[in-house]
Amino acid sequence: MADPKTDDGPDGGHSDGEGSWAAERQQLRADLGQRMKLLRQEGGLTLDGAAQRTGLALSTIHKIENGRVSPSYENLVRIARGYGVGMERIFSSEETSGTAKTRMTVTRAGTGSKVRTPAYEYEILCNALSQKRIIPLFARIDRRAPIRPDDMDAHDGEEAILVLSGRVELHVEHYAPVVLAVNDCAYFDSTLKHALRALGEEDASIFWACTHIDLEG
Repeated sequence: MADPKTDDGPDGGHSDGEGSWAAERQQLRADLGQRMKLLRQEGGLTLDGAAQRTGLALSTIHKIENGRVSPSYENLVRIARGYGVGMERIFSSEETSGTAKTRMTVTRAGTGSKVRTPAYEYEILCNALSQKRIIPLFARIDRRAPIRPDDMDAHDGEEAILVLSGRVELHVEHYAPVVLAVNDCAYFDSTLKHALRALGEEDASIFWACTHIDLEG
């Protein structure tokens, strides 16, 4: 799924900056895996029980917890629903129960919780507010090979994206791909398979808003 230039293989010939990013990406994976494992254990679930609850393979959950793979957003949704937690619990190691009554919060630039998936890096915004109806994200979109059907995910909810820098190619099931430039906005049904990639020489950045998972659904 990932562009070979951003894959996790050896860094031979890469610049120091790219090497630093590879190390940061691995740390993001490790931190996410640690949070996933803690949430599973807090719920009293074995790996087998977690697999049954989420519909994911036991080996996939094990690899995520050990920082060996980056879960897709679809799989993050499935894990949250299976564990009976809000997405903010996955994206932050901070205890959120004490902030449930707060109805306003601010995230300063660059201070959100970061999560790496195969094609995107998310920075989760306003994570101190639990039980949100909207999940606001800042995302860096990777350059990668043309999107194939098996690169696309679907999940419950709706999404809106606003391009902040670069150009983005948006694929949504049943629709022709569309190219979005800076300040262009798109809104779509998340239950349709979808994917994004950056076009041109640089990665792109977007503001991304997703509706919260209905844990009662």
